[in-house]
Amino acid sequence: MTRTGDHVPDVPARRRDVAAGVLDAETPSSSTGADVAEPPEFAVAEPMRPQGLVRRFVTTQRHLMGLALGGLAAHVRARRAEGGGGLGFALLRATAWLTRPLVARDLVDLPFPVQLRRRLERLGPTYIKLGQILSLREDLLPTSVTDELKNLLSRLPAVPFDAITEIIEHDLGRPVGAMFSYIEARPLGSASIGQTHRAITVEGDPVILKVLKPGTRELLERDAVLLRGLGTVLQLVLERYQPRRIIGEFVDYTLREVDLRREADNAETFAANFTDEPDIVFPAIFREYSGRSVLCMEFFNGFPPDAPQAATLTDADRERLVDLGASAIIRMLYRDGFFHADLHPGNLMVLPGPKCGFIDLGMVGRLDDEIRRTLLYYYFALVTGDADNAARYLASVAQPGGDGDPHGFRREVAEISRRWHRSANFKDFSLGQLILESVAQGARFRMYFPVELVLMVKALVTFEGVGNVLLPGFDVAEVSKRHIRRIFIQQFSPLRFMQEGVRGAPDLIDAAVKLPLLMTEGLRVLEHTARRTTQNPLAGMRASVMGGFCILGGAVIAALKGPVWLAGVLFAVGVIIALRRGN
Repeated sequence: MTRTGDHVPDVPARRRDVAAGVLDAETPSSSTGADVAEPPEFAVAEPMRPQGLVRRFVTTQRHLMGLALGGLAAHVRARRAEGGGGLGFALLRATAWLTRPLVARDLVDLPFPVQLRRRLERLGPTYIKLGQILSLREDLLPTSVTDELKNLLSRLPAVPFDAITEIIEHDLGRPVGAMFSYIEARPLGSASIGQTHRAITVEGDPVILKVLKPGTRELLERDAVLLRGLGTVLQLVLERYQPRRIIGEFVDYTLREVDLRREADNAETFAANFTDEPDIVFPAIFREYSGRSVLCMEFFNGFPPDAPQAATLTDADRERLVDLGASAIIRMLYRDGFFHADLHPGNLMVLPGPKCGFIDLGMVGRLDDEIRRTLLYYYFALVTGDADNAARYLASVAQPGGDGDPHGFRREVAEISRRWHRSANFKDFSLGQLILESVAQGARFRMYFPVELVLMVKALVTFEGVGNVLLPGFDVAEVSKRHIRRIFIQQFSPLRFMQEGVRGAPDLIDAAVKLPLLMTEGLRVLEHTARRTTQNPLAGMRASVMGGFCILGGAVIAALKGPVWLAGVLFAVGVIIALRRGN
């Protein structure tokens, strides 16, 4: 059964490999004479030697200590350039000079953000992935750090082909030849967690195989334990940057990403959400050839929007693709609350039609109904120019820190929105950058946002960037208005209210069943209360006054050396009255 009908030319199965461009020079030649694109060359990764928890801890701590000392050296250089002085600075200079031999020679003279990036790359796939997540947190980290982390390696050495076939056979429990008539030995891509290969199933379907690199899952699980402990320690000294929150979010997302069955589920969920949009497509999953470490999915015969082939698109096709992208992103975020969380031009495909394809669906974001509605109102306020309400909605999503300033944050965000909307040249207006700048104010005012909001900003910025590549100077607010208004109206449609009512029906039925009993019990309590004798609120005050008078009188008589027996009697009477009142 073929699942690629819209994206692969209709040719016989034995020739479809060449038409889809999946064979390289090692494949027997075909009489079609089709040009076949060569996959890129990748360095061969050295076999990953598994490390125990203790050894991995020592390695991580060595790099962490080196980063701290290297950061000290960078700080001293910056202070010296600013003309810093004083006893404290002299002590810092002395410490940096004494510890300089402990820092790697090729790193010690680099700026701190560069040192951080280089050490994350040396620590391996877990920390590269962590750095990629950190590069998005402009609401928490300095811009110099997030900008440098965007340069982290995304193209890594590939695992030898023999190791890939072993993983496929072990995960699927069958020989490779029983499932695929051909697998390209040279990888199509190699990232921190896995690598991809073109292949053809025994039924003749061109597919993409995504295979988890050997040892990656075990390394991530081991690093997760260490990272959670590190986050707890760093929280004590760097509370402003919320390290425990960032690391916890990263660990949760990454551990989900190494189970490729989740990516298969994500692809099918996206496809189900967009059944009414045939021009927005997601790769079909071949479940019979997929497992925890192997994902077999439909091959898209297209190109990324920033590829040279995009130059051949007509103006009408470009406008159509931009409109499809806006519809897809806005629906994912504000209608479904389930969106692609790792969007960049390489994960988007321009397909014949034109159609818009999304790939690499391992990392997704989820918004609960309350946050989704609030962000919908926020985006609607932005595109309609309502700066005050936009600031109010954005502030309501954030969680203030101990010394947070929500009011100051709202004022600043409202002013940023007004400044952007006053832009004289609307071609320079960037809605994504507006949101990014607004969220980045969170660090200044101690307002902390959920990671889903940051991923949402990344999706919007990517859409806007790709839209400008296809259609330079396009009006992102105008393109968005139609789609956002449609979703906004759907939120208040009678059908939507009926659906919300049905969702709460079990609670209503439960309350209706209990209502007679509750009414009976309520009436019984009222009746009992009505029969009870009402107490005088001043009852007992006379006794208290008399008891206090007797004790005070006894004290006065004793002080004036009066009759001892009289003072004793007054004391005794006062105590008895007080005890009776207490009972």
